[in-house]
Amino acid sequence: MSENRVEQVELLSSDNDSYGGVVVKIEQPVDPKIFPSLLRASISQWRQQGKKGVWIKLPIEHANLVEATVKEGFRYHHAEPDYLMLVLVVQEISGKFKGTGVWKFPTGVVNEGEDFCTAAIREVKEETGIDTEFVEVLAFRQSHKSFFSKSDLLFICMLKPRNFDIEKQNLEIEAAKWMPIEDYSAQPFNQKQELFNYVAKICLSKSQKNYTGFSPLATTTGSGKVSYLYFNNQDNNHLVTSDNQPLKV
Repeated sequence: MSENRVEQVELLSSDNDSYGGVVVKIEQPVDPKIFPSLLRASISQWRQQGKKGVWIKLPIEHANLVEATVKEGFRYHHAEPDYLMLVLVVQEISGKFKGTGVWKFPTGVVNEGEDFCTAAIREVKEETGIDTEFVEVLAFRQSHKSFFSKSDLLFICMLKPRNFDIEKQNLEIEAAKWMPIEDYSAQPFNQKQELFNYVAKICLSKSQKNYTGFSPLATTTGSGKVSYLYFNNQDNNHLVTSDNQPLKV
């Protein structure tokens, strides 16, 4: 290569998603010998662009690229009969709320095999440094054909703090603070977005003791497996245990 010539590195074709990341759909045949270098160069470019996550959709006819993809740090997300989804998360502060000034609840994704009541405690700890204990499920929303055409459950949970000194996670959280529920509810974003408006109203009602959610009750099967039953505990005098004692949670 001459001194005046600049080498052009080919990148994988991608589309931006709604969460600050990119989605790569491998549709044309790719030489598995050159795919690793294409992927590495593309990841480097996406990092420079501040992309939060990279999703690669590999149709079954391109299964020969799975090994190279996994070696670059990707992990299985979900599979369908005709394709496999892999995911890599990069550590950037981004997303649709970046730069908007909107204050939102800590959120996160439940790990495989993890109860969502445990996940809520973990995510709050990771993002804010606050230790909590689970209290109630205030509400939940179910949607279908959302992210990657999958069904999704969003749980709005109430936790009780065990400490109040915030130690935010610098990799994901720009700022964290305690805010009166009235101020949270009054944000223009919450007033304009129907889902967030309902959630804010539920939280306000809970703060005024006019609302009762669903509390978790640990149950054990004959094999010793523990699961949780969530129920309204407002009037537990009508519920009794097997030894005819009032049910408390």
